[in-house]
Amino acid sequence: MREGRAERLAVWRATARRRARGTMSDTAVQSVDRAARILELLGARSPRTVTEVAAELEVHKSTASRLLASLAAHALVEAVPGARGGFRLGPALVRLASTVSARPDFSQVAQALCDRTGADLELTANVAILDGIHAVNVSQALGGHGLWAPRHYIGQRTPSHATSSGKCLLAHSGDEVVEAAIAAGLERWTARTITDADALRAELDRVREQGWAAVDQEWEESITAVSIPLFDAAGALEGALSVTGPVHALHPERFAATAERMRGLLDATGRWRAARG
Repeated sequence: MREGRAERLAVWRATARRRARGTMSDTAVQSVDRAARILELLGARSPRTVTEVAAELEVHKSTASRLLASLAAHALVEAVPGARGGFRLGPALVRLASTVSARPDFSQVAQALCDRTGADLELTANVAILDGIHAVNVSQALGGHGLWAPRHYIGQRTPSHATSSGKCLLAHSGDEVVEAAIAAGLERWTARTITDADALRAELDRVREQGWAAVDQEWEESITAVSIPLFDAAGALEGALSVTGPVHALHPERFAATAERMRGLLDATGRWRAARG
């Protein structure tokens, strides 16, 4: 009788331990999911306050605060000084972003290309890759802009329908990627943002035909950009090179000539070309 009770107790304890481990495992996974969501939120728009992050995650402010503190301890996010405060993506993501390509020399070649392009055109140069339906900038060089202070875009996920690099990457990806971007919603960032699905498809057709993409104040007011695709020797799309500047420095009338100049700079890398084949 006692042996039976002891066996049942042992089984109960083992089951309780398994359930506890499962509960802890579920909690850990949930925390990782929330931390990843925070990085996505800050990548889309920053800074964001603890209150804003908590509202987006639908959690208590104390939970959001703990998650942000943990991410900040690893330099994945950082606090923004000022009365309003808030958090933005941290410097550790710059290091991580440089390793996104399986090719070990990708980041070095991309940075060298940005440095050369930014200096030659006196504009901010970026290399971006496609992450799902978003363009993510992995390298950047700041050119001369007079009094304009360029943004730091490294590690930032940008809207593919409203950026030159995003359009370039979408145009040379499969139809399923384009349709996924459309299904996710074409958010309006400015009065010039393309928010109609058919208009975006037509725009991507033009990008493929002319070999470059551009935006005229479609993501940010008073900011323009031009982008060309980066194909490897086998014709596979590896990324997009873009230049960004204030409209007075990169006027729409200069888009085509700027793209042509970028192609010339691209040839010097020996790795990429601006057209397949």
